Amino acid sequence: MTNPIDQRCIDTLRFLAVDAVQKADSGHPGMPLGAMPMAYVLWDRFLNHNPRNPGWTDRDRFVLSAGHGSMLLYALLYMTGYDLSLDDIKQFRQWGSKTPGHPERGHTPGVEVTTGPLGQGLGNAVGLAIAEAQLAARYNRPDHTVIDHRTWVIASDGDLMEGVASEAASLAGHLRLGKLICLYDDNDVTLAAGTDITFTEDRGARFAAYGWQVLRVDDGNDLDTIQAALRSACDDTLRPSLVIVRTHLGYGSPEQDSFKAHGSPLGEEDVRKTKQKLAWPIEPAFLVPDDALAHMREARARGEAREREWSDGFASYARSNQALATELEHSLHGALPDGWDSDIPVFPADAKGLATREASGKIMNAIAPRLPALTGGSADLDPSTKTALKGMGDFNPPREQGEDDQGSDGGGWGYSGRNLHFGVREHAMGSIANGIAAHTGCIPFTATFLIFSDYMRPPMRLAALSNLHVVHVFTHDSVALGEDGPTHQPIEQLANLRAVPNLVVLRPGDANETAIAWRVALETREAPVTLVLTRQALPTLDRSRFAAADGLRRGGYVLDDGARDPAIILIASGSEVHLIVDAAQQLRDAGLAVRCVSMPSWELFDAQPREYRDSVLPPTIRARVAVEAGATQGWWRYVGDKGDVLGIDRFGASAPGDQNLREFGFNAEEVCRRARAVLAAVGAPRR
Repeated sequence: MTNPIDQRCIDTLRFLAVDAVQKADSGHPGMPLGAMPMAYVLWDRFLNHNPRNPGWTDRDRFVLSAGHGSMLLYALLYMTGYDLSLDDIKQFRQWGSKTPGHPERGHTPGVEVTTGPLGQGLGNAVGLAIAEAQLAARYNRPDHTVIDHRTWVIASDGDLMEGVASEAASLAGHLRLGKLICLYDDNDVTLAAGTDITFTEDRGARFAAYGWQVLRVDDGNDLDTIQAALRSACDDTLRPSLVIVRTHLGYGSPEQDSFKAHGSPLGEEDVRKTKQKLAWPIEPAFLVPDDALAHMREARARGEAREREWSDGFASYARSNQALATELEHSLHGALPDGWDSDIPVFPADAKGLATREASGKIMNAIAPRLPALTGGSADLDPSTKTALKGMGDFNPPREQGEDDQGSDGGGWGYSGRNLHFGVREHAMGSIANGIAAHTGCIPFTATFLIFSDYMRPPMRLAALSNLHVVHVFTHDSVALGEDGPTHQPIEQLANLRAVPNLVVLRPGDANETAIAWRVALETREAPVTLVLTRQALPTLDRSRFAAADGLRRGGYVLDDGARDPAIILIASGSEVHLIVDAAQQLRDAGLAVRCVSMPSWELFDAQPREYRDSVLPPTIRARVAVEAGATQGWWRYVGDKGDVLGIDRFGASAPGDQNLREFGFNAEEVCRRARAVLAAVGAPRR
């Protein structure tokens, strides 16, 4: 039988959610009504957190992957004493409130990750657990444990339907992330109908096949059984756990077990009936009994005591391990250590040059020994993306008794390695990287071909929304990748990436711009950054003749100026920069004054003061040609109505890369032809 104070707390939480949804006339009341008992057991008896300090380093992380049930989380945050008031609860889903429709990291105290797009939270949770495991392996010592916490998730039927959840869960099982525990709100209902029309597989068997411990609770209101299941989940240190809790969507309401309770307010009459059914006072709305609030606010004292104990332990750790403690504190705060970039190479001028992916690999391996926070990997493409961190070990699962001393790839067992192997799982890779970044202590990078950024769009958008520091390395950035053909040749991907607010896109034009791009990527702390790199070799420009590559920091810069008053401006990014350099020389030989502008980042350029932007692209010079081996969309803002863009607005072709470039017109002669046509159209004088 449920203890009366526990029941009062659960019903308080339930009806805070119901009343908030009803007042907003918008939201999802069904999940809080059904899932609140298991959430209460977790928060009251297991979750290690401090409401007075949501950023405490060794707290447990809680992820509401089913973000549509956000009022479940907001009610818990308010009742346990986070900086969230009852008035904030009453302003659910209103302009400027702390309680938006879906949880947003950095907006509401206590929200670890931004969720709502289903499946993303589970992927984030895998990343949070990976970060905990890697930091623990690096910094814990036999006599001092400074990183030791769990990651908890509440997920819905919809979460488990999404492919990203399957990708992430498969990897989590392989990695034996025993501190990851997912409570599955198994209510057999989605937004449109019961799950019997789409989702009849044995979910427990699926997760067991992934390598998870699967536990079942047949009654979602049975607190003791829920508690026992969570204790069993904690006891298994070599398997993540899925706790399947059978619940009833909209519990106690006239619409219980119906999709009608999922995504719409109950309505005043059904709110009244639900309160009557569960023996809760009909009035007032937003009722919070004193004893329920006092009981749940005990979380503050517990959390403060746990944090004090941890802080004392960390102080002792720091006395014995001063260098490690300093390194960990720097990493947790996102600070770059002194000299982190001192080994980044300066590449000599070279007409043959090298691919920017090759340059990037050299740069990463120069940085990694001095930046312990840098960690990441590719979607099974390390040999092609050049992103393996040499000598830094592989992030492998811990071994069980009797297993060989080497991991399957010979890289050894254990979590201390900084090379993550995501497998062919781009979508999960993106969401896992978000979780690693949200944890703090690590700067994650991902790597794949630019074309497969399409698989990563949802987590990249959420990273931008959440201000997460993730670095995405995209190689094979144009039709120049060649014979793989149009399925693998990016056309519209650059335009897609540039459309995302707060996502910084960098497409460096040679090896030295790539070095600056990596500096910018690691110094940019409040946004994700993409590096778009070539497969083919590019000339390394002679910086004694051309402007310094440091101009990349401003997004666009005058690379080469033939005169103070040019007749035409040629603009390019990435692999096309050398084309405009060659074309400019031909035009100058014909008597024209030409300016070359390297434009590796629209976002950084647009953030510059107008005075600077006008100095690079003077408004009086209307003759402009932009060159980029991708969609022309967006470039017209820089060339104006009299300019031209040499790009590709069709799919690519299967042929050797150099032939593709010729066939699509990417050569100096075509740039010159277009430049002359633009000059003729605007009537610019020859010089």
